[in-house]
Amino acid sequence: MYLGRIVAIGLTKEGNASAMYRVSSRSFPNREAIKTSQGIAIVPKAGFEGDLRKNPYIAYNCLRTAGKYVLTSNGSQTDPIIEKIAMGMPLRDAFAMGLLAMDYEKDQLDTPRIVAAIGNGDTTGYLGIVRKNALLVREFQLQPGQLFYISTYECNFPCDCFTDDKFSATDAAEACQYVINGGVFEEFTNPVTAACAVWKNGELDIATLDA
Repeated sequence: MYLGRIVAIGLTKEGNASAMYRVSSRSFPNREAIKTSQGIAIVPKAGFEGDLRKNPYIAYNCLRTAGKYVLTSNGSQTDPIIEKIAMGMPLRDAFAMGLLAMDYEKDQLDTPRIVAAIGNGDTTGYLGIVRKNALLVREFQLQPGQLFYISTYECNFPCDCFTDDKFSATDAAEACQYVINGGVFEEFTNPVTAACAVWKNGELDIATLDA
């Protein structure tokens, strides 16, 4: 099944908060996740910079942090939402305001914008989406070894049905591998790259992995 981009929040079996992002793409597979001074960004691979002239939405910050919170998303909404969180706005309100302001992407597919966030030491996190026909934000209660996800296509609303209770990653590198081809994600086609973060002993571990 093709889901497009995917964001997820979860707790490792040790109870550590994790936020994950996966690019799945049929049209622009020549991209990678790179670490930056702000977090992690999705960019075209060397030699494919011209893809930006075909679609300006394919490069963006996909993972940023503010205080105890780590956020993942599939577009330029990453920045205004995390900046609102940094100013003290609750996650629900920052999600709703940022997604409403940015709206869905005005490309040929009306691609939804999706976002996920969780805080260090928290057992709850948020998933949100703005589609052409809806704006949805929801809090999720998490158990160790469990994650919830949302995607741009098919699984494009936050609900209890899009979950995996066998989340086995212990660090960010393993979380990247998991979201590429582990657990429920193994069923989803066209993986390109992943960016993940896991809080461990109060420190944020981040990693990237190309499929």
